[in-house]
Formats: sequence, C-alpha cells, structure tokens
Amino acid sequence: MRVSTFAKAVAAAFAAGSAAVATAVQDGAFTTGEGVTVALAVLGALGITYVVPNKQPAA
Repeated sequence: MRVSTFAKAVAAAFAAGSAAVATAVQDGAFTTGEGVTVALAVLGALGITYVVPNKQPAA
C-alpha cells in the first residue's frame, strides 16, 4: 500500500493533536499554555513527518 507523504503527515498531526487535547482537558479547563502545547504538537508532527521520506520497498 502506498501512502503519500502529505497523507502520512496529516495522520500524524491528527494523532499528536488529539493526544495533546485529551491530555489538556483532563483537569476540566483548557488554558492558553495548553493551547500552545497542542499547536506545537500538531505543527511538530506535521513538519517532521512530512520531511522524513517514505521507506523504499525492497526489490
């Protein structure tokens, strides 16, 4: 199965963002600092996953 680099990056960003949001709302409040953490998690996962190339299949 071939997954495009962009689709892989979006899936990683969604996973990181949802994990960060789930952690942030544990105490019942969503602060500005937690919002920044969520944004950085999404942007970090998106950027890092997009830059890393897909592994070439074995011949």
